Amino acid sequence: MTGQYLIINENDNVFIALKNFTAGEHVEINNRMIEVTEDVPYGHKIALTPIHLGEDVKKFGFPIGQAKSDIAVGQWVHTHNVETKLKGVLEYKFTPEVANVGANCFAERTFKGYVRDNGEIGIRNEIWIINTVGCINKIAENLAVTANKIHQSYVIDGVYHYPHPFGCSQLGDDLANTQKILRNLVNHPNAAGVLVLGLGCENNNIQAFKQVLGVYDDNRVKFVAAQGVEDEIEAGLEAIEELVTYASQFEREDVPISKLKVGLKCGGSDGLSGITANPLLGSFSNKLIAAGGTTVLTEVPEFFGAEQLLMGRAANEKVFDEIVNLVNDFKQYFIGYGQAVYENPSPGNKDGGITTLEEKSLGNVQKSGVAQVVDVLEYGGSLKKNGLNLLQGPGNDLVSVTNMAAAGAHVILFTTGRGTPFGGPVPTIKISTNNSLYEKKKNWIDFNAGQLVVDKNMEMLTEELFDYIIKVASGEVQAKNEQFGFKEIAIFKDGVML
Repeated sequence: MTGQYLIINENDNVFIALKNFTAGEHVEINNRMIEVTEDVPYGHKIALTPIHLGEDVKKFGFPIGQAKSDIAVGQWVHTHNVETKLKGVLEYKFTPEVANVGANCFAERTFKGYVRDNGEIGIRNEIWIINTVGCINKIAENLAVTANKIHQSYVIDGVYHYPHPFGCSQLGDDLANTQKILRNLVNHPNAAGVLVLGLGCENNNIQAFKQVLGVYDDNRVKFVAAQGVEDEIEAGLEAIEELVTYASQFEREDVPISKLKVGLKCGGSDGLSGITANPLLGSFSNKLIAAGGTTVLTEVPEFFGAEQLLMGRAANEKVFDEIVNLVNDFKQYFIGYGQAVYENPSPGNKDGGITTLEEKSLGNVQKSGVAQVVDVLEYGGSLKKNGLNLLQGPGNDLVSVTNMAAAGAHVILFTTGRGTPFGGPVPTIKISTNNSLYEKKKNWIDFNAGQLVVDKNMEMLTEELFDYIIKVASGEVQAKNEQFGFKEIAIFKDGVML
């Protein structure tokens, strides 16, 4: 690697521009001079060798598509001359690989968390208002605003509500998905107490929701149905008062790092996503798992083209079969709506240098490191096993972050080459792939992985990220989404709405 270019793998036939190249510029690579024949933006690909029509274009040592035309050395390699090789549903064979996350370097590390009455660990001591239906979003908002004014105290970290449009006029799986996500948020240990706020006439009314919720602690979870009381604000504030009193008993104490659960998310990408930020998350995940901790990866469409890297690390044949079903079922979801499993759909990704979905996927799965896949969860599932988990769900930022938080992740690590202010209901740590984004968006970005192409090595930066996450988990530092109030949820919708 130099200050001008990067070759990721010795089998690649492209190199990555680490500056904006102008047509006619020359760059020396492997003792030969290459003329860049057209303007090429930072983070994009340039042909290292001749690539003929139909030949594989290789990055990360794997095909990311095939040439749509002959590509000469020094040419810009992107959507105008490369197309995906992705097709529909495939068959796979279980060929297990050795998955070694390395030495357990952080086993003695701890963070200061809240030990709940049921033994679960929280990293925030918040009160959450979970509304069963979208009709009462504004009531929930008014309750949160008023309660925060009343309870400006160190005993809680704030009162938060999470508006959504669902809970009524939903049928089948859509209603079930809404109920599962809301149930899991009610059970999340970052919430010391929860007010479940209903309207009364909705499909997901409180009595119906209680059937999904199952056993709950009535000291921790309170219910108010707005149609069933004279003044829903007064009733809600009374319930929150009780929840704040309950929450005040919890204090931070040392907790083993093995109790930490972390979601791994890739937002809008650029050409460095698979080179800096995503591999950094993979390195972090390896170290957390080696210490007994848990990580979770979702965004199933962004496995397409790289799924066999995950399948080879399945803990056993049962998990392998579950990964196969996870991938092929999501492909069928695309096909069922007449949408081809094809090229990378995001304009931002393309602007940043990502040409095909295979390229996006090969960068995306690097967040998983090299650990075994120990479990595969359905949408709305909960983390049960320590280690690397896969979670069914789309790549949409809001839906996938909500999904991982609802599954039990205490914190989300969110890589981005484009930038976004979004944050989920748990601390959502934004990690920039490049230095310029980190410098430009100080109110959005928490950590800079762009240092990897300047002055830091992977081991050094992994330790810095690990230390930072412990500070966030211990309440010493707030993620930017917390500082600026970016805390939202979104729920997956597939079927008919009445």
